[in-house]
Parts: sequence; C-alpha cells; structure tokens
Amino acid sequence: TERAVAVAGGIIGGTLLFVLIGITAYLLWRKLCRRLSYEKLTSLVQTTNTNDVFWDQSASEIQPKDTSRSRSIPFIIPPTLHGRDWINLTNEEHVQEDSDPCASPQSGPRSSFHSLAGAYVVGTINPELYKLPEDKSETDFPEGNIGRLWFSVEYEQESERLLVSLIKVRKLQPPDDSCSPFVKIYLLPDERSYLQSKTKRKTLNPQFDEDFVFQVSSKVLLQRTLKFLVYHIDKQKKHHLLGQVIFPLKNETLTDDNKLIIWRDLEKENLEPPSEYGDIQFSLSYNDYLGRLTVVVLRARGLKLREESHAVGVHVKVSLMNHNKFIKSKKTAAVLGSPNPVYNETFSFKADQTELDTASLSLSVLQSIKGEETHLLGRVVVGPFMYARGKELEHWNEMISKPKELVKRWHALCHST
Repeated sequence: TERAVAVAGGIIGGTLLFVLIGITAYLLWRKLCRRLSYEKLTSLVQTTNTNDVFWDQSASEIQPKDTSRSRSIPFIIPPTLHGRDWINLTNEEHVQEDSDPCASPQSGPRSSFHSLAGAYVVGTINPELYKLPEDKSETDFPEGNIGRLWFSVEYEQESERLLVSLIKVRKLQPPDDSCSPFVKIYLLPDERSYLQSKTKRKTLNPQFDEDFVFQVSSKVLLQRTLKFLVYHIDKQKKHHLLGQVIFPLKNETLTDDNKLIIWRDLEKENLEPPSEYGDIQFSLSYNDYLGRLTVVVLRARGLKLREESHAVGVHVKVSLMNHNKFIKSKKTAAVLGSPNPVYNETFSFKADQTELDTASLSLSVLQSIKGEETHLLGRVVVGPFMYARGKELEHWNEMISKPKELVKRWHALCHST
C-alpha cells in the first residue's frame, strides 16, 4: 500500500512539474515574440520615414493591391488618446479600449500599427474623395487667345461705391520677348478718367491683387460698363495695348454681400478709325437642328449723336425680313449719353433652313430725343447675295458654314434705307 501511494505521488508530482515547465515556456515565448515585434517596428521607424511605413503597410494589410484605384491612407489613433472610451465605428469594427499597446483589438482589422508607439489603425482615408475640382479657367485657353484677366466687383449701397479688385492676368502675348504689363480701368461712358494699376516687371502672368473704388450712384449703376485695358511698357518706355475687356454691369446683381469673381478673355481693340456714321459689332449664329437664328448685339462706337447729353438714349433695333417682308423685330435697352454704347444682348428668331437664301437681318441704331421721334443714326443689313455685298455678305455666309458657332464682326453703319 505504501508503495502504491509513493508511485501515485510521484506521478502527480511529475505531471505538475511538466505543466509548470510548459506554462513557463509559453510565457517566455510570448514575451520574446512581443519584444521581437516591437524591435522590428522600432528599427523601421528609425531607418525610414514614418509616413512611408504607414503607407506601405496599410496598403498591404488593409486593402488588396489594385493599380487602377488610389491607395488609401490609414487613419490612426495616437497613444495620447488611449485612456478614453470609444464607440463603434461601424456595425462590425470596434476601437481597442485597452491601453496596452501590444494587445490586439477584440474585433476589426488586424494591423502591425497596433504595436507602433502605441498607435493603431481604426480605418482608412481615400485621398481621391477630398481633391478640389480643377480650375479649368487656369488651363483651358482657346486657340488664338491673347490673355485672360481675373477681377471681382462689389457695390456698397450706403456709400454708393463700386469696388473693383484687379486680381491677375495670365498668358499675355507681348510684341517683345520681355513684358512689363499694367492695367487701366475705366467706368464708361466716362472715357476721360481712369484708375491705373502698378506695373509688373518682366512677367507674362502678372499678379496684381489691387483694389480700386469708383463713386457712382445706384440709379445709374446698371447703365455703366467697366473697361479694362492691358498695356505693356517696352524698353523705350512706350505703351503698347495688348488687349481689353468690356464688362457691362446691367446684367449683374451687385450687393454688399455678393462679391463677384469673374474672368474674361482679352480682346483686341479695333484700331481702325470709325466710319462716317459709326460702327456696330454683333455676332451671328444659326442652329440648323432647331431652326434658330441668334443675334448678339455687342457694342457700337463713333456714333454721331445729335444731342450730347446724359439724358440721350441710344438703342439698337434688330429686324428679321423675308423677301423684303417684315417678319419680327426686337430691340435692346437704351444706353444713355455715350457715343460708344455697350449692349451685350442676345435675340433669337425662328428661321427655317430653306429660308436662309431669302431672309435678311437689319440692325438700326436709333437715338431717342426729348420732344421728337427717334432719330436714325445708322443702319446695316446682313444677308445672302440678294440683299448684301462685301463684309455683310461674308458674315452671313460664314454663319451658315459654321453652324452653332458665334461669328463676331464689326460693320460700318450707313444712312441708306
């Protein structure tokens, strides 16, 4: 009996010793694994950029490699926030609450970031979702472009001040290799006074960021037009006009809390002297699918007003004719007191494609005088060979050959009826 008890005690003691040895070996193995993992990441941080480690490891562990999609950036909880309680991020992912940097979260994606200085991944950010839309006004320049100008306009009602901010100009085309540009700003119809920017030396893309103020009553504000002239100063101090921008205020909503930021392409100024009765500029376009003829009355210049007064109004009447028979007419708003009025108004007429050989357009510039009927300042007719010759015929034919395109031209006014 004593022998049996001794044998049983030996077996039990050996078993307990074996269990203790196993537990000790397992704990030592776990401790060794943790130390190796921490040392591996520490060496990575010391020899490489942390952002690179974040990028490479998150790409390999969080999402499959796919060259067609942008790689995500891991979103990491720093160690300083470990003591806080976190709620579920989604129905399936949780954030670790234990402050032990080596412990693994109970659920959610596993990542080696759990042991990097106590930080761990809770999700990823796709940088493609946070890109700002590309500003095409900085890149899309049409063929033949001579420059583009950016500015802003704001009107203070109480002080009756028009605030104009000249922002920048891009892609200038100077006559010389170097370019030193500046800008003159007019508030038409007053062409005798202007405000001028500083000169920017040796640049085709000047950045101005200058503010200008015009004092103008709210009653006449919408009848005024801003005019920007961009000049270049050469080595002999001579001024060369590079282009202009005409901006009527009548179609804009100008208030204290509505600062408009606008860009316009520069246009070449018509350097030819005006004709005897003045000139008019307009665009023609024909949409063969809709059977629609569009006329954009842009501006006139060099008009011979019978009475020079700010109370004198000048408007343009556009009439569609067919076989010299009147079809329909429309007219612009009157512009007061200027021999160089700016309109920028668009009119459309229904005209079948089969009627283009017999149709014509008549544009008449009319002046309203108090106590008298309207006075004809000049007129121009564009149409097919039956009604027009020279530039008027060319303008009509170019409109037909370029459907849906706006064809812009200047025409001399005449007094023939």
